[in-house]
Amino acid sequence: MTTADDAHDAHDAHGHTHGYITDKDKYLNRLKRIEGQARGVHKMIDDEKYCIDILTQISALTSALNSVAVGLLDDHLKHCVVDAARLGGDEADIKIAEATAAIARLVRS
Repeated sequence: MTTADDAHDAHDAHGHTHGYITDKDKYLNRLKRIEGQARGVHKMIDDEKYCIDILTQISALTSALNSVAVGLLDDHLKHCVVDAARLGGDEADIKIAEATAAIARLVRS
């Protein structure tokens, strides 16, 4: 559940609400599970587990992070970019360029 402070913090410098705010708890819970997975990989290495088993867990961890990233990107496109496009002008161009750069970073990773 989000609070009034959470909603206030979810605004950017221009006062726009971030798209992910409605799913904030979902993202935070998923990130907690990802943290646990990362600790599990750390323990596997510390316990000298089999390399392939560690790599399998790293692959799952990477997939989980990518899933969060794609969800955030989807929220950004549906909210921030669409809102800016409605307003038009420089703000729309900036938001589209930001989304393009974010996609490029995700593709490279």
